[in-house]
Amino acid sequence: MWHGWPIERVLILFTGLAFAMIAVQVTLFHSRQNFRHWAMWLPVIELPLFAVTAIILSFQNAGWLRWLFAFMMVVGMAGGVFGAYLHTVGVGQRVGGFSQGQNFQVGPPIILPLLMTAVAALGLIALYWG
Repeated sequence: MWHGWPIERVLILFTGLAFAMIAVQVTLFHSRQNFRHWAMWLPVIELPLFAVTAIILSFQNAGWLRWLFAFMMVVGMAGGVFGAYLHTVGVGQRVGGFSQGQNFQVGPPIILPLLMTAVAALGLIALYWG
């Protein structure tokens, strides 16, 4: 089954699986915080949609699905940057703010939304590679 798959197809499948794993982690983190901010729902809803779209696209190369995937990856990149901003603000709102290094360890993870941005960028690179 894997013999003959171009690297673009493998990377789109990897992107979908990565989004699925990130979705689980983000859902656990945001539910632990009781979804205190409306924006916490965004990645919980969109990441599984990104994952399913990428996985389906890796098996069914339809033009409309490629367009939808590209659109979702742009949304994912923007959402990751927005999430990193919100997480940075969240670290600053903790007692002691940015001057307390511990706030970067126990506060909202700034890198996790940027991981979402990076995986979405990988999806776009894979889509337009050839």
